[in-house]
Amino acid sequence: MKDSKVYIIVATEKNLGIGKNGKIPWDLKKDMQHFKKITTITKDPNKRNACMMGNITWESLPDSSRPLSKRKNLVLARDPSYKPDREGIFVRNSIEDGIKALREDESVETIFIIGGASIYRQSAELPELEGIYLTKIENSYECDTFFPQVPERFSKETLLSEDEENGIKISFYLYEK
Repeated sequence: MKDSKVYIIVATEKNLGIGKNGKIPWDLKKDMQHFKKITTITKDPNKRNACMMGNITWESLPDSSRPLSKRKNLVLARDPSYKPDREGIFVRNSIEDGIKALREDESVETIFIIGGASIYRQSAELPELEGIYLTKIENSYECDTFFPQVPERFSKETLLSEDEENGIKISFYLYEK
């Protein structure tokens, strides 16, 4: 088994909100461009990254974005009979099983955990988690789903870049051990 690095990637508003009624409450192209860039680009051109998500996150993706292109998609579902609405999508019943399956795939370079809230909460405690790509959107939105605090062990904060869209400041960070 190889040691693909495991990261969380998430965007939050000022109060750590990430969603409302199963959807992202903002529409910021620069946030989506950053997500796509981080989760798609590999060091080895013969490999691809993987995006692991809960079934609610999978179902919240627009039809045109399912599956996430140029990335291996793995859906986590507690229900063992769960079947995604697309062919070739891998399903596992736990984060640990998902990571194990993706690490056994020699074509996968990096594993990104992309949500939702319960998946983020569980993943933040994983010993194999290398870091968290956190996009901070400097605006408030009505949210019913939230990201937990960044665990203290990820104390190395790196500002990757800053941008602005529609008058809203967006800061892209990487938190590492």
